[in-house]
Amino acid sequence: MKRINYHKSILSATLIGAAICIGGCNDDFTETNQSKDSVVTADPTYLFAQAVLEFEPSSYMLWFANAPGFYYTLQTAVPSGSITDNVIEGSERQDIQSISVLNYVNALKYERSQMTEEKSAQYEGVAAAMDVLSVYLGIYDTDICGDIPFTEAANARYGGTLTPKYDRVKDLYDLWLTMLDNAIQTFTNSSNQIDLGTQDVIYNGDWSKWAKLANSMKLKIAARLIFQDYSHAESIVQEVVSASCGILDGEEDDFLFHKADANNSSNDYVFHWNNTTLWYSGTHASQPLINFMLENQDPRVRFIYEKNDWNSKVIDYFLANDRKSDIPSFILENVETETVDGVETFKAWKGLGEPWVRYYGLPVAYNAQAYASLYGEWFNYSTNTLAEGKTFRPYSRYQEEMLRGRNDFTLPTPPDGPVIEDTNDQPWYGMYMTTAEVNFYLAEFATYGVNGLQDASTYFNKAVKASVEEYDRLARLNKIPYYGTTYDYDSHEKAIDLQSGEIETMMSHEDYQLTGNKELDLEKIFIQQLLHFTFQPVDQFATGRRSGVPKFNSTIWPREDYSSNNMPAEYYPRRTSVTDPSPTDLMYDQIIQSYENQGFSTTMGKGILNSERIWQDEGAPQWGEGPKIP
Repeated sequence: MKRINYHKSILSATLIGAAICIGGCNDDFTETNQSKDSVVTADPTYLFAQAVLEFEPSSYMLWFANAPGFYYTLQTAVPSGSITDNVIEGSERQDIQSISVLNYVNALKYERSQMTEEKSAQYEGVAAAMDVLSVYLGIYDTDICGDIPFTEAANARYGGTLTPKYDRVKDLYDLWLTMLDNAIQTFTNSSNQIDLGTQDVIYNGDWSKWAKLANSMKLKIAARLIFQDYSHAESIVQEVVSASCGILDGEEDDFLFHKADANNSSNDYVFHWNNTTLWYSGTHASQPLINFMLENQDPRVRFIYEKNDWNSKVIDYFLANDRKSDIPSFILENVETETVDGVETFKAWKGLGEPWVRYYGLPVAYNAQAYASLYGEWFNYSTNTLAEGKTFRPYSRYQEEMLRGRNDFTLPTPPDGPVIEDTNDQPWYGMYMTTAEVNFYLAEFATYGVNGLQDASTYFNKAVKASVEEYDRLARLNKIPYYGTTYDYDSHEKAIDLQSGEIETMMSHEDYQLTGNKELDLEKIFIQQLLHFTFQPVDQFATGRRSGVPKFNSTIWPREDYSSNNMPAEYYPRRTSVTDPSPTDLMYDQIIQSYENQGFSTTMGKGILNSERIWQDEGAPQWGEGPKIP
């Protein structure tokens, strides 16, 4: 993606936006629906810039509380304490993210209403782009827990209500498709539009790219309509591929950007967050998933997860200090040693070699931590603590710097080694919707047999290749550990950058090829979607929920069955939980009505969050059942 220069007017937008928007959360809209007397005048381009700054699909609380639960349900991750009953407890619904942009959408509507018709028309593109952002967040919100306030939300200060209704998901999908179609018309046909330039840090004011994004987003809705109105989903796909504006197609089109290089109001706009996310919750790589990626030599394993702590220098230290028995056996399997002057030393890596041999996932066996004789090397790594207090993790954690730019990295070295640190703060880049996601959807619908599409393999191959390249680009932009450097410490260390020929090698494996077997091809497509959505946990959860993948007894990536441990698939949550609102909450009646409309209870029992499904999930396969062909 092109580099975008940061513009000082975004700083101005922060101050203006602060005067306009007081944030709302937890379904309480009393603050986000202010009196119209509180309105201040704001330049529409500043409103747009502030809307982009506030655009955030995955809030920090989602990563802190919900994302781990989503991962555990899908078995894409394992808690550091191993899989136990805690994975089926579910998480409480988090903030409604679309409010953050709707505040500015409605502020812009008000500002335009005060202009002449001719001048207002110049901001049609700006308004359309803000609509696209609000729809993106709305899809995210409804994926988590169904109906949300949208059409009446964040508008009380402009004459609307303090108690906005909860819109039904079905109605919102229809509305959003109309909004996206209208946006495409505006982007492609409107003239004499205000040039956003560098106020638009996403596409630099290029309306043709906004049109591609809007058109591509229709596929997200189509995928969610499969079990409710397949014929409608099919027609949406056909509209998308035939639209003259096109779809996201390449690096320059991808919705992948960073918000700012500097900001006087909030460094979270620049670096995302300061506190740890998945590291804090003890959420780590899943062994079956890591093994699947290694067996197929998928380079994304290096961009999604971090190397473990067992480099050759650490291994040498344990060998030299007569502690070979403390080196995990699965690590020793990939180590070739030699004897020098009577001392056993590290010679070379076996197997795939560096950097591949540094990636391991935690076993998904139930309560594995309790079985030291079988799994102690994985979960009891504190036995490898040296007198100086250092510990060495044998497994891989998630790449924290793919989530936030203020993470410090310390290279693993033995007690007698140097202290090597990377403490530089790096403006954070996020990946939202890209060429890969678009083509994964098209591969899926082509497999279903939608008319007007190319062969499913054409889309699938393009999607997988694009996903690897996008993750490589994201890793480079976020300057994650070992990208472009080995820190000049361990001569056996290798950088993790994508290498020439690696994509071709990966694609030569059978698991990365479609064969025409519909059921198996769909499983492969959904596995790749799950991998691609690793750092978009709501999308990953929604994909697993509608696909039934990973699948029990799969020959590719099998889901572990915990039925014998009183954890059958029917117990796993398919949405977040909801709580009883306070009787004094102005939104009490609307919230209770929403629960009744959707058949939601506020109890948290085994199976409740599985049987009480959101609308778009009704009829979808159970966890582990595998794909249904409509």
